Formats: sequence, C-alpha cells, structure tokens
Amino acid sequence: MAAKEGASKYLNEVVPEQCFWVNNGPILKNLEDLANALPIMDSGTYCHHVNKEKNDFSKWISDVIGDKKLAKTLSRAKSKESALKHLRNRLNSLKKKAS
Repeated sequence: MAAKEGASKYLNEVVPEQCFWVNNGPILKNLEDLANALPIMDSGTYCHHVNKEKNDFSKWISDVIGDKKLAKTLSRAKSKESALKHLRNRLNSLKKKAS
C-alpha cells in the first residue's frame, strides 16, 4: 500500500460497530477523536482503559484502525500526557503523508 493511501486509511472514521466507547465518555470514531478526548479525560477513566493489565487504546488502534506503529508506541507510553504527545505527533505525520 502506498504511503499516502495508508496514511489516509489510518485517518478515516471506522464503521459504527468498531467505534471505541470510552467508559463514561465519548464514542471515538477515529484517531482525531482520541486526540481530542485524551486532554479532557479524567485520570480514573484513562486508568480504566490503560493500566498494567491492558491498553484498550493501543489495542483498538492496532486491531481496528490498523496502525501497528502507533499502537506499539502507545503501548509503551507511561502517562496520558505521553500518549497524547505520541498520538499528536503521529497524527501530524499521517496528515502530511495523506495530503
């Protein structure tokens, strides 16, 4: 797959049945939604989805969005702030490739 096509695919909205339902929060349809949700997400909600046993965001990005590179990076993020930084960097990179 060409870089432009791959980047565009990662930026697209997922089909409704593959959306990410944040615990007590919004329904995420794409990476941009996640980038907008993280800064306002309380620590309890974040820890519900990301803890020592699991990383729901990384899994969703890997299994549904298909961006294995971002998923791997997020799986190693030690904090919400770090995850957001990596997510925003990846989004900027994907947007440049897609245009």
